[in-house]
Amino acid sequence: MGTPRRRAVSSPALAAFGRQFKRYRERAELSQSRAANRVGMTASYISQIESGKKRCKRSLVEALDPEFKAGGVLLNLYDDLNGEGTLGVPTWFDWPEVEAEAELLVTWQPNIVPGLLQTEDYARTLLGAEETLRARMARQEIIMRDTPPPVSMIALLSDHVLNNIVGSRKIMQAQLEHLLTMGSLPNVTIQVVLNEEGVPAGQGGSFVLATMKDRSEIAYLETAVRGITTDEPRDIVGLARTLDALRGSALPTSMSRNVIRKTLEETWT
Repeated sequence: MGTPRRRAVSSPALAAFGRQFKRYRERAELSQSRAANRVGMTASYISQIESGKKRCKRSLVEALDPEFKAGGVLLNLYDDLNGEGTLGVPTWFDWPEVEAEAELLVTWQPNIVPGLLQTEDYARTLLGAEETLRARMARQEIIMRDTPPPVSMIALLSDHVLNNIVGSRKIMQAQLEHLLTMGSLPNVTIQVVLNEEGVPAGQGGSFVLATMKDRSEIAYLETAVRGITTDEPRDIVGLARTLDALRGSALPTSMSRNVIRKTLEETWT
């Protein structure tokens, strides 16, 4: 994670806006050429907006929103994307979609098992609502699927995750057994980070860093209020540095398995 990655030509945030732009254009039965003619642009320019390679001006969206019969939706999305104080990715940017399309997910979790590795009973204790639970369980398919190839995942877990009781001793026993099973998959790496020397690791909270097929990176950060999705370069660099430090303190996978197994036997069995 220490080597800076080449930024993609297409920003994930702009690509998300471009998809919505294209959807409304096609719904209005306008070709790229016809849409371009109405605002004095070229079809190539419209194509670049839709592919996320161009950040258009608000005046263009103001002109085309009524042409696309979008009812102001495109303008709202544009303002969400470009408004002051945003993190570079609009609130309608769907993290499960990012997660499913990623090639690699690297997560740091200081308190609980990451959602993609949770058992149903463990997740139910945390979530409560059955609809939310079903959605979380469905998301886990990306780890086990055959087509497209499964997502690779590196999970860095504080040793507190293994010792914090969620639900009951029986639930914790099953959860740690599940971690051992998932950690044996070729696309899943689980490493335990010990909190030693009295300094808690990763004090900024939990997060996930997704590397996409085009090598761009998008992150999801948990806050006390809500989750935040960002592809802002400053955020990505900061998280990459945190991951470097965490991985430097993480136990190798074989030792991590031993710690999980020992905690399972001595604490939860």
